[in-house]
This record gives sequence, C-alpha cells and structure tokens, in this order.
Amino acid sequence: MKKAYTVLVIDDEKKLNDLLSRIIGYEGYNVFQAYTGKEGLKTLGQEEVNVVISDVKLPDINGVDLVKQIKEKSPYTEVISLTAYGTIPDSVTAMKNGAFDYITKGDDNRKIIPLLNKAAEKSDLQKRVFDLEKEIRGKYSFDTIIGNSPQIKDTVLLAKKVAETDTTVLLLGDTGTGKEVFAQAIHYASLRRTHRFVALNCSGFNSELLESELFGYKTGAFTGAAKDKRGLLEEASGGTLFLDEIGEMNLDLQAKLLRVLETQTFIKLGDTQTTKVDVRIIAATNRNLEAEAQTGKFRLDLYYRLSVFSITLPALSNRKGDIELLAKHYLKEFGMKMNKPQLDMDKDFIEALKHHSWKGNIRELRNIIERVVILADGNILNASLLPYEFQVEAPEGDSMNMQAMEKLHIRKVLNFTHGNKTETARLLGIGLSTLYRKMEEYGIG
Repeated sequence: MKKAYTVLVIDDEKKLNDLLSRIIGYEGYNVFQAYTGKEGLKTLGQEEVNVVISDVKLPDINGVDLVKQIKEKSPYTEVISLTAYGTIPDSVTAMKNGAFDYITKGDDNRKIIPLLNKAAEKSDLQKRVFDLEKEIRGKYSFDTIIGNSPQIKDTVLLAKKVAETDTTVLLLGDTGTGKEVFAQAIHYASLRRTHRFVALNCSGFNSELLESELFGYKTGAFTGAAKDKRGLLEEASGGTLFLDEIGEMNLDLQAKLLRVLETQTFIKLGDTQTTKVDVRIIAATNRNLEAEAQTGKFRLDLYYRLSVFSITLPALSNRKGDIELLAKHYLKEFGMKMNKPQLDMDKDFIEALKHHSWKGNIRELRNIIERVVILADGNILNASLLPYEFQVEAPEGDSMNMQAMEKLHIRKVLNFTHGNKTETARLLGIGLSTLYRKMEEYGIG
C-alpha cells in the first residue's frame, strides 16, 4: 500500500487552492489548505508536512521569503513554488532558497502529480535521515555519560567547551575510562556532526599496515596493491578521526601525522601528488606521552601539537560515588537484553562493588554486571554472584571474627556452584536446612 504523504497548499486564490487540493487528494495524499503565508506556517507548526505547494505571490508574505522560513522550520519539508509567467524569476530565486522546483499556473497541470511524487519521496528520505541523525546524536551525546561526581562533571564541562571548536584534543586516562565515548560525544556536539566519526586503534596494526590504513595507497605501491585505496584520513574528511592508543604509533608515522595536523595534507604510498583533507583529530592514550617525549620515545613536536587541549578522564576508583549509578545503568541494559528486566541489587552487592579496586575501570564494571546478569536466577543480585576477589575486598569487620569468615566462605562456595544451594551444602558438609538458616542469619540473598 502506498504511503500517505501530507501536502500543504498555500494560495490566496480560493478556487485554485480548492482545485489543486482536490486533484492532490484524489491521488491519495492528505491535504491541508492555507490562504496566507502566516496560516501556512501555523499549519507547519501543528502538522508533519512532506510537501508545501505555495504561490510566490501571497498577500502577507513574499513567497520567496516563505520558502526560507519553511526550510528553517522544517528542513525535510520540500517546497514547490506556483508561479505565473511574470513571476518566474521569483521562483528561480525561491529554488536558490531551497525550493524543490516550480510549476507555472494553468500550463503545467500534467507536471503537478509527477513532481509532487518526487518531492514527497525526497522529503520522506530526508525525514528518515534526519531522524536517524537525531537518534545517533542522542546515542553519543554527553547526556549518555553517567555520573554525578565532581570529577566526571568537570571532565564533561571541559569536553563540551572544546567540542564547539575545531581544536585537536588529547584524551588521557587509564584503560577502560571511556575515552572513545568522550571522543564520540565531542564529535556529535561539534559542527562536524553531520559528517563521519572514524575510529582507529593504533595498537591493532604493525607500522606498515597502520600507514596504509591511515593514508591509503596508489595501485602498485607495493606487492598486492591491485587498486587505489582511500585511507581513513580521507574517509573522515569533513568529520573527525579518533586515534586511540596514539602512543603505539612509530616515529616515522608520527612525522607524517604531524604534517597532516599542520597542513591538512599528506602523500599516499606510491603517489607523487598531495592529497588535501579537512579532518579533526582526537587522540587518546593511557601512556605518559610527555615523559616519553622527553626521552625520545614520542615526538615532542607532535606531543605539543596534540596536547593543545588535553583532558584527563578520571579513574573509576576516584569516582566511587558513581559506581552504583553505572551499575544500575548496565543492569538495566543487560537485563533487557537477557529478558530479565526486574533485576535489582541488594545492599551487600552494592557495597562489594564500591570496595573493589576497579583496575579495569568502567569497562571492567560493565563486564562484571553482564556476568552476574547471566548467573542470576532470582530478581535480586547478591554478593555471592560476584567473583571471589570482590568478596575478599568487601568489608567484613574484624577479619579474625569467626562469623565473618564463615559468611565469606559460604559466599565463596555459593559463587563456585553458581548459586546451587544443594551442591553448596554438600561441599560445605552441612545439611541444606542448615545452609538456608545460615544464609538467613548472615543476610546472604
């Protein structure tokens, strides 16, 4: 079944407006009518319109200016201008303002429906692209960065400020702190957001492959180069290239990257011509590049060029107040994926998370929550589902207290048996009823 598109006809000549509206309605379109530009704009504010057919001569608004206002109000709405012979130049100007096309009153009747069909299809495609871009911006916006701690709030504030510029950014911090998440947020908050965000992990390639990935090559540049290849610098032109683990790049490639940063040009492997790009670089590392630059392991000039604006992402161990928030976020994510939407965490579970060292940072937390969701049989997650090292780190009061040691041991065995009470009781050498009594006594869920 053909999709029902919506058309708005704006013309102060009522007979022509009514005639056009009937013709268009017979073709299966939903039709709205307006007799002034002001009425038309009001309708646009209330209804989702695919195509506007508007006279270029209206009593209250010049039709040429109206096109501009329509496109500002609804960028994916297409406009077809209605013109008399004497106003064709106005319609040409309207097209420069963003109109799809124009038709001449009384002489182009056979063109109206085919032209309308094309405009409606273009509008529908643009609307889908617009919605997709909006969804992507939402998915990668700063709003997705979770945390209320001063450390993460200050970091987000810095990133938001630099996002508005075209400045090169260096993201510093331990592995797993979310450097790529920040890079994406910076890109989608920038003026480059309508262009590509391309990510490359520099540690994933040897130097030769990394060079060809970055800069591309010409046919015959080396054995196996059967055709030209565009590098990621070209693919990201107009947008952002994120270079993760930049500290792994060798010195020769660093020199070529420095040239890109300074001139936005480079020479491909096997080429003699310069390739020009327009790309923003965001780099990231968990290494101390300043120290390595001082010892010659990293180019000092490149370090200075990259670190025009550096942001250090806080380790999770330095923002423990955010752990519960992050855990709940991932619990919801994996609970929905694994059809366990009612999951929650008990107090001991949360305390165990807070007292863990989190050397793997947010990435480690995400993996741990995914694991416990898989293991969970009931709706409440308890500390027995966590790996043994979490329970060792959890506060138990006096380490020599017999009850504390017994509680810890029961948790350890429950973890080993993945929560199987019968098997746990067997391994502990106690009756099942005794195990349940002790679990209730110690508050083990």
